[in-house]
Amino acid sequence: MSTDENNFVDESDQSKRVAGLLESTLKDIGIPSRPAILDRIHIEMGKTEPDLNLLARIISSDVALAGGLISISNSPYFGFHGRVRSVNESLMVLGLDISCRAIAGLILRKLFPITLPLERFWDASASIARVSGWLAQHDAISTNVSANDAYTFGLFRDCGIAVLLHRFPYYHEVLQQANDEKHFSFTKVEETQCPTNHTVIGSLLAQSWWLPDEISFAIRTHHEYTILRKDDKTEMHPSVREMITVSQFAEHIYQHHTGLSKTQEWDKSGELCLEYLGLHEDQLESFYEEAAPVMAKF
Repeated sequence: MSTDENNFVDESDQSKRVAGLLESTLKDIGIPSRPAILDRIHIEMGKTEPDLNLLARIISSDVALAGGLISISNSPYFGFHGRVRSVNESLMVLGLDISCRAIAGLILRKLFPITLPLERFWDASASIARVSGWLAQHDAISTNVSANDAYTFGLFRDCGIAVLLHRFPYYHEVLQQANDEKHFSFTKVEETQCPTNHTVIGSLLAQSWWLPDEISFAIRTHHEYTILRKDDKTEMHPSVREMITVSQFAEHIYQHHTGLSKTQEWDKSGELCLEYLGLHEDQLESFYEEAAPVMAKF
């Protein structure tokens, strides 16, 4: 056997070991495995000419998914204001990429028991996602991240919290402590009482559910605010920092409007985020006002 063949075998074995480790970790923590409907959608999307009618039938087989996708299409963020009435129209309005990501978000929400805290959590994630997508397109913001990536990141950024709330009965108290912590990092508080933190769990879920690598890495690092400093030398795709700053700003706007999901994270990161986005504090009031219709819930 040649050296190249040996290398190929080694890399193949290593890939299998990594895949096995990932699967084991997903099971141990209780991270939901990728639903079969996502596989069906992903396969069809991978074709040279995807069949929109087939995709619409696949999605429409789940009434809640179909209704959720139509509702998302009619969000003020997308600008169609109630004109989308079918799954086919949603697919054409949103495009296949963002439709698949939105469906993944809807499915994830359905996988956990309905409780008031989790309902509030998912509502906040959906609002932050919409505002993130809107901010990514705003003329006053210096960013090149796509609205679709900003939206998806906002939707999945904190999904690890839902997993940990479901897995560990005491995590609700840990979460409150992390939200109230003014000095130490959010994830540091989690790790003092849990075997992991929500950024690790969220990143693993993103990998398992076929989200782009940049989004998975941004989920993993979104509480590491030192990477937002201008002199930081950490190598990463530029969109990672942009997704993090945009979503932090979106969360701040959400908290300003609703008074909900209060944390200390804007106090820790706000100055860095505004600087990175080329904004000043005296512009905040204007953004609060402009974001109001985007916050509106369909």
